[in-house]
Amino acid sequence: MSEYRGRLAPTPTGYLHAGHAATFGTAHQRAVERAGMIVFRMEDLDPARCKPEFVDAALEDLSWLGFRWQEGPFYQSQRTGQYLAAWRILNELGVIYPCTKSRKDVESAPFAPHEEEKLFPMEWRPSIGFGRDFEKPDGFNWRFRVPDGRRVTFTDGRCGDFARMAGTEFGDFVVWRRDGVPAYELAVVVDDVAMDITEVVRGEDLLVSTCRQLLIYEALAARAPAFYHCPLVRDAKGERLAKRAGALSIRALRDAGVPPTDVLAGTPASRAISSSI
Repeated sequence: MSEYRGRLAPTPTGYLHAGHAATFGTAHQRAVERAGMIVFRMEDLDPARCKPEFVDAALEDLSWLGFRWQEGPFYQSQRTGQYLAAWRILNELGVIYPCTKSRKDVESAPFAPHEEEKLFPMEWRPSIGFGRDFEKPDGFNWRFRVPDGRRVTFTDGRCGDFARMAGTEFGDFVVWRRDGVPAYELAVVVDDVAMDITEVVRGEDLLVSTCRQLLIYEALAARAPAFYHCPLVRDAKGERLAKRAGALSIRALRDAGVPPTDVLAGTPASRAISSSI
């Protein structure tokens, strides 16, 4: 497609903060500069953490910042059928398998490499094709079997060339959770393909996730979009802003009298308030 199609895709597990404003601001700006379309997608897959008040707040906060979109909002919680169809394709191809091991099991495995991400031990992999006769993913964590020794590369719009080695720098990853919820890696690929997204703008903490997702695009015989990974916003102590860390929300900045332009620009006024936590 020649038309630029970007997206705003908040996850409503808490109130959006200044870091989200910066990333979504970049996404919005890149679409406007290219006279493109913006799709709004609410990534509300996790029923235990995604609350209605956070959904409403995300829509309100991003509108207050001056963002506009031409399509949506679409809700991932309403798109389970599309994710299930992708799961069936991947299972028929034999590139995913059912797994009873949890994240805690992986983290405590004595033979998992002690790196920034503990890899799923290859010793736990079943034989190729195991699980193909399953009609539903229910009751298991389903993992994507990465091609060991494959160097996954892409050129990022901001970070330049990026590469990670499958099997040593990232391992088999979850695409479907045992509680019946599609994992982030699968859902965003399915949605970005279905919504014809041409460029994904998000935080640089997801660079490795992009390598994982490129393998899913390839397995689904789908064209991957371009990627642009933004720098993370940090407080005065150098800590990354996060919902769980109590970073002040966009609405708190608004209530404190910080105008939208200052929140988006990360001016001293908004930074001072953000670092006061």
